[in-house]
Amino acid sequence: MKVAFLENVPNVADAGEVKEVADGYARNYLIPKKLAVLADSKAANVVEAQLKKRARQQAQTETEMKELAKQLEGLEIVLQAKAGAKDRLYGSITNADVAEEIEKSAGIVVDKRKIELDEPIREVGSYEIAIKLTGDIVPKVKLTVMGEEKAEVAEKKAEGKEKKRKKAAKAEKKETKVEEEEKKGEQEETKAEPEETE
Repeated sequence: MKVAFLENVPNVADAGEVKEVADGYARNYLIPKKLAVLADSKAANVVEAQLKKRARQQAQTETEMKELAKQLEGLEIVLQAKAGAKDRLYGSITNADVAEEIEKSAGIVVDKRKIELDEPIREVGSYEIAIKLTGDIVPKVKLTVMGEEKAEVAEKKAEGKEKKRKKAAKAEKKETKVEEEEKKGEQEETKAEPEETE
């Protein structure tokens, strides 16, 4: 039986092709699942309309993916995990963790299956991760993995620096106040001293 394919059917035919297939296969599988229609004069119009619709959808999808890629390209995210000796993580960071962190920090939802990790990350460090949105649209994000202890130390250092800065500012204020009082006192003394007359 000759059929015109509306969808791509792996190892059989691509959308738009007209092919001879077994009657049972056409009647029981392809036609009921709307993967193909009987190849007659109407079929050409149906196939053409279907192909145009698919082309429009693909163009729209590609535009959306390019926009998403612009938002993702160069995005920097930080993940904290418990680390032991030699910066080895207890457990690992997977593409699901990366997807979750992208959503949390940038508000962008990315399918975890599109995040390309050769294997889970098991060490502290910086990584460049590709996100395969479509065949040729592959933005890269920068991931920094910090051990929780190091993150806490970095926070404490930052807090310590802030305290030192505030202390220095306070001391400077005090000095300025003392200097102003000394000047005031000198001015009052100058006013109080009688002028010498000859």
